[in-house]
Amino acid sequence: MASESGQFGIEDKSELIDKALYDIRQILEVAVDQAAASAVDVHGVDPTIFGLGIFILAIFVGYYVVWSVTPALHTPLMSVTNAISSVIVVGALLAVGTSLDVGNPISIVFGGLALIMASVNIFGGFLVTQRMLSMYKKKS
Repeated sequence: MASESGQFGIEDKSELIDKALYDIRQILEVAVDQAAASAVDVHGVDPTIFGLGIFILAIFVGYYVVWSVTPALHTPLMSVTNAISSVIVVGALLAVGTSLDVGNPISIVFGGLALIMASVNIFGGFLVTQRMLSMYKKKS
């Protein structure tokens, strides 16, 4: 027996609500895409320039974070930063691995160079951290 308060049953109402929500989502996606496209057209911001601005802001933030840390925490901060920067090795391995499938020698060479330089950076950073930690040891 259908409900007497409306012409649709409960199942029909849920289907209508789902369809209405789907339509609203589609409209919002189109509106956001159009707004983003018009903002780029009006302001003329190149994505490369935008990314460069973010990079420069990150440089300033990193500078002030490092200089506001107490000297006793510089060694752990440097060690953690070195460990985080080792993610570059993953990117270098991906560059070399995908290049082997395609057979592009330039990508293989640059990926190999990136792998070597990132490895030197990691091991050198940990050696410097070890030397800094040895400064805090008491001499016997």
